[in-house]
Amino acid sequence: MSRLPDGEAMVAGVAGRPIAHSLSPVLHNAWIAGAGLNAAYVPFAPPDEGFERFARGLRGQAIRGLNITAPFKERALELADEADEAARRAGSANLLLFHPDGLVEARSTDGLGLLGAFAEQAAGFTFDRPAVVLGAGGAARAAAAALLGAGCPEIRIVNRTASRAEELVFAFRERLQAYPLARAHEAMDGACAVINAAAGGPSPPLDSLPADAAVMDMNYRPLETALLQAARARGLRAVDGLAMLIYQAAPSFEAFFGVAPPASVDVRAAALEVLERRA
Repeated sequence: MSRLPDGEAMVAGVAGRPIAHSLSPVLHNAWIAGAGLNAAYVPFAPPDEGFERFARGLRGQAIRGLNITAPFKERALELADEADEAARRAGSANLLLFHPDGLVEARSTDGLGLLGAFAEQAAGFTFDRPAVVLGAGGAARAAAAALLGAGCPEIRIVNRTASRAEELVFAFRERLQAYPLARAHEAMDGACAVINAAAGGPSPPLDSLPADAAVMDMNYRPLETALLQAARARGLRAVDGLAMLIYQAAPSFEAFFGVAPPASVDVRAAALEVLERRA
């Protein structure tokens, strides 16, 4: 049963800039209502130059925690007192937990989101051949960390600026190769998957991908991106960014509120309704 939060409510939220587009409040508040929790989940848009001051001011459980989105993920990791292995490997955190003793804990659930999305929308998929990651920013690093953890034998980082791709290769020092955008066709040769972790730019051609490959776009606005349209046109399996968002949100919800998201709540349908209204 849904209830209105009161003075004893558990509070969590999401911090980013800009933040108005975020679907995280839609997901978490739908789960809160479905679970009948005395809780609320709210968006925050701290100033870029004041993020650390904002986050540290929440020490001691002023709120339970924050999900973190661009452009603050790397800085969230830096300000935390401790971090899980996933966050350290990804070089960023999308989850900060504020403990009663004042300790700030950083976690990354982005890898869980990526792998969960593949498991749902490309059932039976395994990363048993090289995979391609488009982009070289924080999202690409989180993707690379997840792929390494899943046993992918080689990860090919394709980026417009070759030096940024090489920086990512240097950060991991194992199983990563850098490719400039001009060699994207070569990077996709024989790859089992392509994951777009870049915010924009043209979609590279997919004609050199094997027929059993899968293509994922972390972006979900629009849900059916040009890259996913091209993948479906080739008969490839397509994995959308909304699925990743939902699968990374679920462990965050449990960390904030101490219960798993209620399976009876169709948060994807709720998110799609909001996306349609915003279109």
